Amino acid sequence: MANHLSESLPERTFQYQSSLPPLPVPSLEISLSKYLDAVRPFASEKEFEATVDTVRKFQEGVGRELHQKLLQRAKTKKNWLEEWWLDTAYLESRIPSQLNVNFGGPAPYLEHYWPPAEGTSLQRASVVTWHTLQYWNLIRTERLAPQKAGKTALDMDQFRMLFCTCKVPGVNKDTLHNYFKTELEGPCPSHLVVICRGRIFTFDALFDGQILTPPELFRQLSYVRERCEGEPEGDGVSALTSEERTHWAKAREHLINIDPHNKTILETIQSSLFVISLDETKPYSTPENYTNMTLESLTGNPTIRWGDKSYNSIVYSDGTFGSNCDHAPYDAMVLVTMCWYLDQQIKATEGKWKGSNAVRPILPPEELVFTVDNKVRCDIRNAKQQYLESTQDLHILCYAFTAFGKAAIKQKKLHPDTFVQLAMQLAYFRLHKRPGSCYETAMTRKFYHGRTETMRPCTTEAVNWCRTMMDPVCNVKTRRKAMLLAFQKHNKLMAEAKEGRGFDRHLLGLYLIAREEGRPIPELFMDPLYARRIVASVSAWKSCRQTDAASLFNNFFNSLHEMLHLATTSQL
Repeated sequence: MANHLSESLPERTFQYQSSLPPLPVPSLEISLSKYLDAVRPFASEKEFEATVDTVRKFQEGVGRELHQKLLQRAKTKKNWLEEWWLDTAYLESRIPSQLNVNFGGPAPYLEHYWPPAEGTSLQRASVVTWHTLQYWNLIRTERLAPQKAGKTALDMDQFRMLFCTCKVPGVNKDTLHNYFKTELEGPCPSHLVVICRGRIFTFDALFDGQILTPPELFRQLSYVRERCEGEPEGDGVSALTSEERTHWAKAREHLINIDPHNKTILETIQSSLFVISLDETKPYSTPENYTNMTLESLTGNPTIRWGDKSYNSIVYSDGTFGSNCDHAPYDAMVLVTMCWYLDQQIKATEGKWKGSNAVRPILPPEELVFTVDNKVRCDIRNAKQQYLESTQDLHILCYAFTAFGKAAIKQKKLHPDTFVQLAMQLAYFRLHKRPGSCYETAMTRKFYHGRTETMRPCTTEAVNWCRTMMDPVCNVKTRRKAMLLAFQKHNKLMAEAKEGRGFDRHLLGLYLIAREEGRPIPELFMDPLYARRIVASVSAWKSCRQTDAASLFNNFFNSLHEMLHLATTSQL
């Protein structure tokens, strides 16, 4: 009976954390062999021979020594990479985070009950905020089901970082502050921050221990908007978060030195559940074309989002939504998982609140007013100027491909993800007549605190297939055979990367051990082929002549059609 009872209890969000296996260290020989495979498509014969020689020397000499030290580190840490990855990928970087590191884009609600519509934004925002708070409560009470790959439990640690989390700038290195606690661990901050017209407000999302209802949230958001519409704009201190990291760190220190109350305000923002950004723009978008909304989410007004916050929920005045998130605390799948939950809830309720309209006697939001001086005003002006110049250089396209979806691809017994990656390779090859060095992320969450490994889609097999597609002499049979070989190689590398057997993070680990010990940088990492990594994607800097997002997009869509055609002929 007892056994039966334990089986029927729901799984808790974090119950498998302590039993997850440690992140493995791959074999040095295999990692170096994969590295050679990955650089092969970009090298001339002469370059490749030189790299083979460099790799051989590394493997027989300093590489072996560094690898042994990495194995030692892995004995003392359940995840040998975690700390290093956070530092090198996110916290030590000095470039402005908001445009270079943060991720964001449209929230997926305009496809059914919430198309763009005037006069709906606050009512919808109160509903979506309520559902978001329910999601926070699911994690806090550990009632969010742990995610699995088949029957294998995945690491859920990143879900702790979705709420009450903020990056704090440092002169040399940033830090990550996480104030979230589960119910068992103790009290957790429950206040929200709302930013509108350069002004910052806060209110508690709980009243008598209960989450505010949509009518109550509507009253709080309306109060903020009415105050901001009837009074002058604020100083826009949040624009400082879009600055180069050391500049922002120094500006923040100055803010705290002027008035200790400024530090209290910063703490309030940092510890808040998340930020609601009331944005006055109307980035008209449709389910087929999300370009305006994606652009606005990534490059919109810097005075109304806190760039270091793990989640900024952006409310546009046409009743649509976007998001902008710091990438340091978690990877995009965490946000996607929550957005999927929100979308399902909105679908189920037709976007309406069906509960009571009563509003309890809650205190109105409190405005958080920074004490500023001329230096702070000057810093804000400079930050806005730097941000504006960078955003004007960014070209983004975001279209939905509606001709067919993953069901049609799966029907051809092909993996949808691989299908899309190879289509991107072909699109790039068509445009530039050479292979495109890009990367795809593999999830390593089956290991303790696992995040990602890099997988290199530009394989020799993919390049051979692209060449057959460009060669008018090649027939359908040759092209199909080459495509299937490219698929097999991609799937194999992806499966290995998910098992922690990629080569990128391993080589990074070896490099960092050398750096920590003050050794000269091994020759392998100085090799020109090691540095040859250009990310081709549908966001591109206008000033970079090699990346034209529109042409790449057109080629990409054409590639998808051609590939489905090839896959179809293979089944005849």
